[in-house]
Amino acid sequence: MKKIIFSIVFLTLGWATSQAQTFNLGVKAGVNLAKINADFASEENRLGYQIGAWARIGGASFYVQPEAYIGSKGNKFISIQQNNGNEVAAEGKVKFTTLDVPVLLGTKFGAKNLNFRVMAGPVISFILDENSSFSSAYQQATDFDNYKNQALGLQAGAGVDVGNISVDLRYEAGLSNISKSEKYSQKPNLFQLSLGFKIL
Repeated sequence: MKKIIFSIVFLTLGWATSQAQTFNLGVKAGVNLAKINADFASEENRLGYQIGAWARIGGASFYVQPEAYIGSKGNKFISIQQNNGNEVAAEGKVKFTTLDVPVLLGTKFGAKNLNFRVMAGPVISFILDENSSFSSAYQQATDFDNYKNQALGLQAGAGVDVGNISVDLRYEAGLSNISKSEKYSQKPNLFQLSLGFKIL
């Protein structure tokens, strides 16, 4: 599945580059509100950050936007469902530092110095650092606190460009289980708001 998605993305990126009328390069920073959806626990959102760079390649209306940025995301679990079906209060925290690489396909409309954009595309997150702590109630969940070193997701959102300034609001839905457990599923999801500056 990953190979198919990224093959399509890179073929599209190659086509867009060959047809490109514009090329922009910029930097970005922002915040995200993240949580890990689990099928056996209740969770709360956690605030994180992102900082990195983006490129935008395309013509008058269609563009491809690859990005690379360092970010933090995490989750606070507040309860867990035990084997007998009872839900008990139990705290667990996890925080990831990730390298996120989305490749977004988008369209824009409006004037040169004021335009609006919509975009969507896959994102792969590489976990650079992981910090977690869980109460003893989570010990029954095999490999609950044992995480993979990457995750695949899908981003979609909208943005506006005012001169060299860009503002984006996106939602990222986790497509792959980030937990190594074969019994329990954990998928990261987040909202992100970023401010970008076009330098080229």
